[in-house]
Amino acid sequence: MRSILPPSYKLQHGHAERVELAADRVFRVRNKVSYRLAHWPIWIWVFFIAPGPITFDLFASGGSVMTLAWLGIVLVGTGIAGLRGRLPGVEPAPYILRFYEDRPNPLYRRVCYTLAWSEVVAYAVLNIAGLVDAIVNGQWRARAIYDAGYFPIVITIWTLGGIGWLPRVGRSTKNEGHERRYFYGSVWAVCIAQPVLWLLWKVLPQTRGFDALKLAVFVGILVWVGDRARRGLLPRTRPILPGELAISD
Repeated sequence: MRSILPPSYKLQHGHAERVELAADRVFRVRNKVSYRLAHWPIWIWVFFIAPGPITFDLFASGGSVMTLAWLGIVLVGTGIAGLRGRLPGVEPAPYILRFYEDRPNPLYRRVCYTLAWSEVVAYAVLNIAGLVDAIVNGQWRARAIYDAGYFPIVITIWTLGGIGWLPRVGRSTKNEGHERRYFYGSVWAVCIAQPVLWLLWKVLPQTRGFDALKLAVFVGILVWVGDRARRGLLPRTRPILPGELAISD
């Protein structure tokens, strides 16, 4: 829904043009099996791409036996966690029912969202670094950049998540109504920009001019999608006003 927000709320929530009222959200006691199964592939992907250099090989050359072995481990691990209700969205029942309520944030949610944040940040930063390096030096050295930079970046993000300094990974769920916006907005931006960049990398020559074009398109998508998320124009990026029972998705 559209709403005219007071200035104090706009300052806190980033000038969103659209908001949701908690009272308008459909309340459900349990998650349907179809809902739980729909969320499982999300976490399969999150854990599967966690080893960055292996993922780089997958998109660059089609992967290897090691890639298939890792996928098997992820399928088994996330499958067990999902059956036990230890993956966000795969729980038998929603955990967060009232936004801005001060409830403990379960460890499995903190781990999953921390891992997702680390990948959102690392892949975006390393792709930009690889493109800038190619433009400056005239050589494509993305694999070496991934090998050198991926784990320092993700370990830094894991550390921030461990101490609760990332959206959705704090010890409390009281800020869920607006922290979910930052998470989904970042995911939307990277998940749109990454495939576009991969396609451009495949079809365009690796020259300074075309690499500059790839960089401009990649950063442009990140900025454009990020702005739409900031304004609450993308799914799950609208601020949720507190008050009534609601469901966090």
